[in-house]
Amino acid sequence: MWNYEKRLQFPINIKKPDARAAQVIISQYGGPDGEMGASMRYLSQRFAMTNRIAMGTLTDIGTEELGHLEMVATIVHQLTRNLSMEEIEKSGFAPYYVDHTVGIWPQAAGGIPFNACEFQSKGDPITDLFEDMAAEQKARTTYDNILRLIDDPDVIAPIKFLRAREIVHFQRFGETKREMSSNIRNVNIQISA
Repeated sequence: MWNYEKRLQFPINIKKPDARAAQVIISQYGGPDGEMGASMRYLSQRFAMTNRIAMGTLTDIGTEELGHLEMVATIVHQLTRNLSMEEIEKSGFAPYYVDHTVGIWPQAAGGIPFNACEFQSKGDPITDLFEDMAAEQKARTTYDNILRLIDDPDVIAPIKFLRAREIVHFQRFGETKREMSSNIRNVNIQISA
């Protein structure tokens, strides 16, 4: 199913540690609209799709979201490596540090841990695709919020890349939903006739 290339989808090379930025970006790792929930959502929903094209779309995007999860983890790692204790305390990163040192752990920016309630899999293709479109818009908004809070060009570039992919995913899910809706209408017309 997968071929793993040992490189990120977009290069990340953050030179300046910034625990404050890491604290908000971690939300796209394990927060309510983050990449972990997205990957699990799409890879779970794919089984309810009624055609291989829709199933393939969910597999493709779910797999890409796993790559985005790796990118967000890399960003957070690079922002927190080599922090001094003074920087940890001054930035407000101490509560996270107490529990995880500078390890990557899935949580929202507010400190709420990831759980499976962060994603939905209803089993109805149209319902799930509407969910997916909404999820991509919520993730885009979260990236917009992150961009308003950070000023490091080394962080902004990969965040803008991830934001752009949310838009592409939204469009792909919209196309898939239209195709699925069309197929359902055609089946209903044939049954009625």
